[in-house]
Amino acid sequence: MIIQRGAQAPFTSRAGLDRRRFVQGVALAGLAGTTFAGRADPGLATSPAVLSGTDFDLDLAEAMVNFTGKPRVATVVNGQLPAPLLRWREGDTVRIRVRNRLAEASSIHWHGILVPAAMDGSPGFGFPGIAPGGTFEYRFRVRQSGTYWYHSHSGFQEQTGIYGPLVVMPREGLADGIERDHVVMLSDWTDTDPRRIVHRLKVQGDYYDFNQRTVADFFRDLRRHGLRSTVADRLAWGSMRMSPSDLADVGGGAYTFLMNGMTPAGNWTGLYRPGERVRLRLINGAAMTYFDLRIPGLPMTVTAADGQPVEPVTVDELRMGPGETFDVVVAPADGAAYTVFAQAMDRSGYARGTLAPRAGMSAPVPEPDSRVLLTMADMGHAGHADHAGHGAPATHDEQGEHAGHEDHAAHADHGDHMDHMDHDAMDHDGHEMPGMTEPSAVQHARTEYGPTVDMRVDHPSTRLDDPGVGLRDNGRHVLTYADLDSRFPDPDGREPGRTLDLHLTGHMHRYQWSFDGVPYLRAEPLRFTYGERLRIRLINDTMMEHPIHLHGMWSDLEDESGAFKLRKHTISLKPAQMLGFRVTADAPGRWPMHCHLLLHMALGMFREVIVDEEGHHDEERHHG
Repeated sequence: MIIQRGAQAPFTSRAGLDRRRFVQGVALAGLAGTTFAGRADPGLATSPAVLSGTDFDLDLAEAMVNFTGKPRVATVVNGQLPAPLLRWREGDTVRIRVRNRLAEASSIHWHGILVPAAMDGSPGFGFPGIAPGGTFEYRFRVRQSGTYWYHSHSGFQEQTGIYGPLVVMPREGLADGIERDHVVMLSDWTDTDPRRIVHRLKVQGDYYDFNQRTVADFFRDLRRHGLRSTVADRLAWGSMRMSPSDLADVGGGAYTFLMNGMTPAGNWTGLYRPGERVRLRLINGAAMTYFDLRIPGLPMTVTAADGQPVEPVTVDELRMGPGETFDVVVAPADGAAYTVFAQAMDRSGYARGTLAPRAGMSAPVPEPDSRVLLTMADMGHAGHADHAGHGAPATHDEQGEHAGHEDHAAHADHGDHMDHMDHDAMDHDGHEMPGMTEPSAVQHARTEYGPTVDMRVDHPSTRLDDPGVGLRDNGRHVLTYADLDSRFPDPDGREPGRTLDLHLTGHMHRYQWSFDGVPYLRAEPLRFTYGERLRIRLINDTMMEHPIHLHGMWSDLEDESGAFKLRKHTISLKPAQMLGFRVTADAPGRWPMHCHLLLHMALGMFREVIVDEEGHHDEERHHG
């Protein structure tokens, strides 16, 4: 089991929240009575156990943990959280026997790993799940290399602890001159039952938003932008029944942020020798948290994204959506300690660790950046009289009052409040947002005009070069998708034969999520013809960022011109952003496609994809 002790100060303010997140929980991870299959490799261990080989035994069970001063029950793998680091080799056939000692059904999904549908670990998709007391043996050939991870796809078990890192070594070994290798896995822990969190959000969508604007903020904006713009901004957000501070559904008020299972005070430490080139395998295994990661004083060279090699690019900071992985190389030469600092996107807390030549060292921990707010430009509200050419406003429904109608004049009235804004194509510091010119017009399905959708974006933009809210013009080089290019050409080579549009939709006030306004339980499957090359265009009609994950097949991100750019398994979209990716339907069977924010997936942003020989698809329904 895991024993983690610490103290937690009461939450009283934003500053108090940050201090509490730092002092809580010195992590002392241990194992009790667990026997591991495979070979333990202490030389690369970055968590209590590293398992390598071709045969593995994983036990799913409950264990007591204590991250905040209060003991809680977690779901764990082999008695630890995160789960053991698994090391495979490309080309090997692996067997993983998973025994479920929980009182409920469970599963393991191999995130980003190409496997037959029956081995994917998604219950109800050709995989039966693992019954309480039951055992399931996964068996498949490993067809790729790189940094990946695994997690439960049952209920909220991913949130309560069933997740772990996975590293696949190339068949011929690594010849990149890297002397040392560390996994850095980020996650979010909550003492609250996730079902309770969902209930609170259903009652009040901004329940966990402790960064609401105040009267002092109103007067500050008066000084910066003037009365007219400030009042117009407040009226606009009020008409939408939304808050510009609602960047994360669940933040530091409920979460303790972990690095390799350790709280900030636990100070996970990765060792290095001066002069070594060190690879950090960054994994965002959080249920609901986007992290902005940097190592002050130490540039990071990105060499892989989602397990696939990219042309090296050196940056100071990068944003990671849940499900994404990045390999970065650093070269600390001076024998100093460096803080690995990963702050939540809403700045409500952070995870941190240290790179150092010896255990026990630490470096100063940066103050979290100032809180960030969405602007009307982030929401797609641009292109008015003062900012011609920057796009048109999104449209909004209040409580579904326009349900079932396609009369744009009726619901476009909500955009009238923004027509006179002076800074709607700027971020909150007055800087012009990148990539906001020449937005593309899109059509909306009839199903998007209903009580499950409170916002639509008519003119989304690609903005591959946009770092995102809170990261623009911060004085650091922040990684964007524009910086990334795969180190290989389009592996398929064919142009897509058709295009499928999918809108990311939701209703913040009711806390409902969907594709095209249709929650999963009411949605028909998407059908791909086996062997076809198609394009999927994702259009984010919501005010939140979403990491979208398609199981079983690669997602080949396109650039602004529609050419192949980057191979990924999880693609993150900003509000009012439209991104296209190519798919080769080479994996027969039934597959999930969903947002990797766990609560968004659970509450409807989820679709079934069927790859079959018939190739039946409803063109009118998919309006592609």
